[in-house]
Amino acid sequence: MSTISLKLTDELKQRAIGAAHVLGISPHAFMVEAIRQAVHAVEKRAAFVAQARDARAEMLAQGQGYAPDDVRAYLHGRLTDRSVVRPAKTPWRK
Repeated sequence: MSTISLKLTDELKQRAIGAAHVLGISPHAFMVEAIRQAVHAVEKRAAFVAQARDARAEMLAQGQGYAPDDVRAYLHGRLTDRSVVRPAKTPWRK
């Protein structure tokens, strides 16, 4: 493991100590977990953006996509019935 030095304002340091106390963990454990969660969130968002870019590129290459009303109905149906069938792609180019 490596060591890192963080410079925190006195106010933020006290807030972190207070939050750690509420959770029943050390301030160090609190900061490590906060950094882990932040890194995970950034990685998850980056993966989401990459997936969206890939989907857009595929849509542009194929010239097909999903009609908004079909998507809305599909998502609404998924809330109550997990076996709902995904709508078919349709051409959007003329």
